Amino acid sequence: MALDRKVDTLLGLAPDIAIIGECAEPQRLRERSRSSWMQGEPVWVGRNPHKGLAVFAFNGYAVRLAESYHPSLRYIAPVHVDGPAACNLLAVWAQNASAGTPRKHQLGPLRRAMTRYRSFLGERPAVIAGDFNNNVIWDKPGWRNNHATQVRLLEERFGLTSAYHALRGEAHGAESEPTLYWRDRTRDGPTYHIDYVFLPTPWVAKVRHFSIGTFEAWCGAGLSDHVPVTVDINV
Repeated sequence: MALDRKVDTLLGLAPDIAIIGECAEPQRLRERSRSSWMQGEPVWVGRNPHKGLAVFAFNGYAVRLAESYHPSLRYIAPVHVDGPAACNLLAVWAQNASAGTPRKHQLGPLRRAMTRYRSFLGERPAVIAGDFNNNVIWDKPGWRNNHATQVRLLEERFGLTSAYHALRGEAHGAESEPTLYWRDRTRDGPTYHIDYVFLPTPWVAKVRHFSIGTFEAWCGAGLSDHVPVTVDINV
């Protein structure tokens, strides 16, 4: 929320592509920002003008929402990324309980998106990234929205690997670095790893920098309860 007051910290990461959840629509950001920091036209999806999902492009890149976008998957955006390294991006803000309490046989939005956007993800190199709101620590026997199933299908169907787990050598559910400092927004409060960047498996060897934001720089500074997952790839 309130990206217009926090954008300098985002720009300090020097992103080519930035995926931002809980983001106001671009026109509102332009009206509230003190500087013209947007380059080109971002992608934004949602119903609440103060709180949607946005994808911003910088440094010679451009983004556009794919024609296949389906509003029933409101906060999962299929995005064409063009520029020095073109790819297709599935930007995710997965609201797994948006329809109420999750049910055992209910597919979450990401699982449904993996089916609806299967052709889109196969057109050219694809990345799936954002706030999945999920982790294998919450998996239950027989539940269709189990994160372990998502991870397996992302690898088997699309050849995608979680950058964090490949580069840190940690198993899903055993992450040593959280991405969410939930509820209390304190270092010692509830913490979870729920934000991911899934890359084509051959790209993992081309990652030249990877980082998870620190508590002090993001949560301790009052910017967000999430910290960024940053991946720099030499493609």
